[in-house]
Amino acid sequence: MLCHICPDLIVNDSTVVSYRLTNLKLPLDHDPSDLRSEVLSILSLQDVDLLNLHVFRRGYDARKKSNIHFIYTVDLQFSAEVDISFLISKCHLQITPDMEYKPVFSAIEGNSYTNTPGYKRPVVVGTGPCGLFAALTLAQLGLRPLVIERGKAVRERTKDTWGFWRKQIFNQESNVQFGEGGAGTFSDGKLWTQAKDRRHLGRKVMEEMVKGGAPEEILYVSKPHVGTFRLVKIVEYLRSEIERLGGEIRFSSRVENIVVEAGGIRGLETLNMISGERSEIDANQVVLAVGHSARDTFEMLHSRGVFVEPKPFSIGFRIEHPQGVIDRARFGNEDRYPMHPGKIVEHVGAADYKLVHHAKNERSVYSFCMCPGGTVVAATSEVGRVVTNGMSQYSRLERNANAGIVVGIEPEDFGADEKNPLAGIGFQRNLESIAFQLGGENYFAPGQLVGDFLAGRPSQKLGDVIPSYKPGVKLTDLTGNHAPTVLPSYAIKAIQEALPEFGKQIEGFDRPDALLTGVETRTSAPIRIRRHVEKDSMAFQSVNTTGLYPAGEGAGYAGGIMSAAIDGIKVAEALAKYYSR
Repeated sequence: MLCHICPDLIVNDSTVVSYRLTNLKLPLDHDPSDLRSEVLSILSLQDVDLLNLHVFRRGYDARKKSNIHFIYTVDLQFSAEVDISFLISKCHLQITPDMEYKPVFSAIEGNSYTNTPGYKRPVVVGTGPCGLFAALTLAQLGLRPLVIERGKAVRERTKDTWGFWRKQIFNQESNVQFGEGGAGTFSDGKLWTQAKDRRHLGRKVMEEMVKGGAPEEILYVSKPHVGTFRLVKIVEYLRSEIERLGGEIRFSSRVENIVVEAGGIRGLETLNMISGERSEIDANQVVLAVGHSARDTFEMLHSRGVFVEPKPFSIGFRIEHPQGVIDRARFGNEDRYPMHPGKIVEHVGAADYKLVHHAKNERSVYSFCMCPGGTVVAATSEVGRVVTNGMSQYSRLERNANAGIVVGIEPEDFGADEKNPLAGIGFQRNLESIAFQLGGENYFAPGQLVGDFLAGRPSQKLGDVIPSYKPGVKLTDLTGNHAPTVLPSYAIKAIQEALPEFGKQIEGFDRPDALLTGVETRTSAPIRIRRHVEKDSMAFQSVNTTGLYPAGEGAGYAGGIMSAAIDGIKVAEALAKYYSR
C-alpha cells in the first residue's frame, strides 16, 4: 500500500542552493523510498551526494489507463562535491524559486502610532477567503483591523445551514452564502487557481491553512482540496490569529451604508442583526470583500455613486452521475488494472473532469465547480428562491459526482449597460424564483433526467442516480416545453447540444438517468466594482471612491477560494502602504 508522503523539510541554510527536478514517474503502488532511489538513478549519484529531497508537487498521468502513474516534481540539495553544472546540462535542473512570503514592508515595531489619538484602523467587510486573508495580512502587519460580518460565526452558521437543508428553516443572514468562511465553506474546498501567482502567495495561503489543521498534503498534491468539515476548523484558526494579533471581528453586523465625502470613504453605518442597534464606524480605509451574493450591498454602493459595471457570468444546472461512472471513464476498469486491481481510486482519489463545448448558437457550455464524490446543496440567500451549488468533504466518499453545466452570458443578454449595471441581479433573481416555483415553493429543487431533458419531456421517476440535494428534488420539465422556462431558450438549446458531445468524451456522461437540478446562477458576481490597476499609485482602490478597496469574488476580481484569498492579501498589502507613509 502506498504511504502518504510528507515532504522533508529543506535545510534552512542560505548557503545551500536547492534545485528543482521535474517529471519523475513512479507507479501508483510505489514505496516512499523509491522516490529517492529514482532521483539517484536519474542523476547517477550516490546516496551520500543527495543531502535533501523535498516533494514540491505530486500529480498523476491517467492518459494510458493500463499504466496510470504518479508524476513528481522534487526540490533537491546536493553536497558540495557534486558537479552541479554537469547535472544541469544533463537533466535540465533549475534553481528552486524562492517561495517564502515577503511582506511589502516589515511590520512596524511597537506600532506606537496605532495607539495614538486619531488613529483609524482599517476595516474589512466580509469573512470569506478574501476577507479573512486580508484581515490576517493586516493583523500580521500590526494594523489591528476591524472585521465586519453580516452572518454568524462558522459553527453557528453551519447549524443554520444544516437546519435549512434538513428542516427547510431558512435564515437569510446565515446560510451557504453569508457567514464566517464565506461561500467557500460549503464547497469542494478546492485550493488551486489558474490565476498567475508570481509571488507564490498561494503558498502562503496553504501554509496558513496547514497551521489551522489542513492536511500537509495540500502543499504538494497537484489539485489540493480540504472539504467542508476541515474548512470549519481552518476558518476558526484564522479568526483566532486575527484576534491574537489585535484584530476585532463583529458578527451579525451588516453594512447598511457607506459615508462618502469629497470622493473618499469616511465611514460605515452598520446594523446589528440581533439587537437591531445601528452604529457608525469612523473609517477611511475599507476592504470590501462581501462575496458574489451580497446583492443588497451592491445596490447600496451603486446608489451612493461607487462606480459599478456589469460583467459576464454563467447560468445552468448541476448534473449528477454515479461517481463510479466518472472513475471508470477516467481510470478504466479497475478490475483489469494489472498493477493493483481495485485500488486506483484509493491511490489517486475520486476522478474529476473538465468539459467545454462551443454550441452552434455561439454559446459556450462548460463544466463548473466539479465536485468528485460530492453532493448538490441548496445555496440560496434570499427568501422564495432556489439556487444549487456543489460541495464535497475531504474524503470524497459520497455516491455521486456533480458539477455545474453552465452557459456563459454577456451583459447584453440581461439588459445591463452603464445606466443599468445591476440588471444581472434582477436576471438571477427571476431565474431563481422560477426554480422555486417549479420545485413546489418549499425550497425543493426542480430536476429532470438527462434522457427526458434531451427529449423535451417531463420526468416522471428517478433511475439509478439518486439525487443528493436537500431538502429534496421535484421531477419536472426544465426545458420550458411543459413548464415555465427556468433558463433562457438559448441556454437550454446549448446544453441539449453539449450533453451528447460530453458523452463522447466521458462514456456515460449523457446516460438517460443522469440528473439535472436547477438552477445554478451564482457562478460569479454579475457586477464588477472597478478599481485601479495593481501598478497604479492608487492600486486596488475604487476608481472613484478613495480609500475603498473592492476585493475578491464579489468585486469581480476572483473565482474560488484560492484566487479570492490571494486577492485579499494583495489588497491588504496595498492598503497597508497607506499607514507606512
